[in-house]
Amino acid sequence: MKDEKKRGRPRGFDAKAALGKARDVFWDRGFAAASLDNLSAATNLNRPSLYGAFGDKEDLYLDTLEGYRQDGMDVLTEALDPSLPLRDNIARVYAGALAIYLHGETAARGCLLIGTASVEAVQHERVREVLGRSLNDFDDEIEKRMRLGVERGELPQSADPQMLARLASAVMHSLAVRARAGDSRETLEAIARSGVELICGSAP
Repeated sequence: MKDEKKRGRPRGFDAKAALGKARDVFWDRGFAAASLDNLSAATNLNRPSLYGAFGDKEDLYLDTLEGYRQDGMDVLTEALDPSLPLRDNIARVYAGALAIYLHGETAARGCLLIGTASVEAVQHERVREVLGRSLNDFDDEIEKRMRLGVERGELPQSADPQMLARLASAVMHSLAVRARAGDSRETLEAIARSGVELICGSAP
């Protein structure tokens, strides 16, 4: 958050906790439908304090996206532990994603970026920048593991690590949309297994 977003903070203010509460509101309602009243109630901050802490609603939304991006990168890096076989890595990526996508108090939320930021990206340049950068960061992290897979013989020498990384991400995006649309865990896990087979080849 910018330094100027500090006026009006109540004593004992916990920015991380407040951002978590705001993220839940945006995740459930989307950016446009999340009102300042919703956000104030969730964060337990009145409007002046909310503005003082985070700036306007778009600033707050962008802060939640950045936090989500970092959390996602942490999950992805852990899943892609190079001491494990590539097949296990990709399976762990999808399992970690589903643990996030199927979470929600009333219904599965899917992915905050895919489910909400993609809707706002056309009209909000800063949202589009965060969305694009986040997707590229995820692709790049997976691509590094794909390149290692080629070096280790886990993938054919003719494999294109960049395209395989984007394919792996595309499966993840599909899981996010289908989770939000109400597909069952069983169906989503079957798609994830098929994604692993598509990328890594059939298990011996």
